Amino acid sequence: MTKQFPKLKSRIVLAPMHDITNIAFRIMCKKYGAGMVTTEFLSANAISKKNKAILKKTQACKDEKPSSVQIFGQNTEMIVKAGKILEKSFDVIDFNLGCPSQKIMNQGSGPALLKRKNRIAEIVKALSSSVKVPITVKIRSGFENNINAVEIAKLCEKNGASAIIVHARTVEQGYSGKADWKIIKNVKDAVKIPVIGNGDVIDGLSAKQMLEQTGCDYAMVGRAAIGNPFIFKEINEYLRTGDIIKQNKEDRIKDYFEYIKLAKKFDVFSVKNAKFQAQYFTRGFIGSKNLRRKLQNVKTWEEIEKAIREIV
Repeated sequence: MTKQFPKLKSRIVLAPMHDITNIAFRIMCKKYGAGMVTTEFLSANAISKKNKAILKKTQACKDEKPSSVQIFGQNTEMIVKAGKILEKSFDVIDFNLGCPSQKIMNQGSGPALLKRKNRIAEIVKALSSSVKVPITVKIRSGFENNINAVEIAKLCEKNGASAIIVHARTVEQGYSGKADWKIIKNVKDAVKIPVIGNGDVIDGLSAKQMLEQTGCDYAMVGRAAIGNPFIFKEINEYLRTGDIIKQNKEDRIKDYFEYIKLAKKFDVFSVKNAKFQAQYFTRGFIGSKNLRRKLQNVKTWEEIEKAIREIV
């Protein structure tokens, strides 16, 4: 029997993003009103083998609930093993059929599986029947010569998926070009389980337009949230009142330092990540170009902190 997808307090959710959606960032997004947050996508094979580096990325806490963990793979047994490990920490397990990385596809995982309907059915059925938490599946529109999102969504629903996430771009598009929201609407019209739309949601207006034009239950925010967890408060306020609110420079800098504090608390801090996030949290500020040049040469957290404080 299909498990019910949780009722979320907000219709705006955080997308899984590689090297971005660690526990510190997820907590920040939840604080600002994300309905659900998701880990970066993780190898089911590595989790099933209890790889320490990957298991570290699966740490979770009550401050981010409800939370989802996203996994990829193509070996059914390994995926089920991973699911049984992860169900203890997360409210939802998401199976990735959407990452356009050639490296992932060369493994026969991600969108490569969109061409193997029988294997998708086998995996979703085995996973959904083996764990106690709901299973979601993230898909793409399909390939340019085979837009099969509706067919795949119906297949996943039939085999126990509790919700479908549709990134409305083809595999070939990657993250470029315009998302075709009609695909999301077509999927929503074809299935009874909740549908989460993904692609080109960057602010309150675009979130409202996606929800209204497609009828999807939830909208997913990805790249627009990088360095800007406040976007969830911004979108929720727009959906509630129509007002546009923006975060000032000082509060954005405070959020950056709060992110760093959380990263250190949960032992996910690195100088590389601190430099990357610094560039995004200060994007658009006067002095941000000069900051980016400085960050290219710094090697310690103390140098990063000094450079950030100089532009406040």
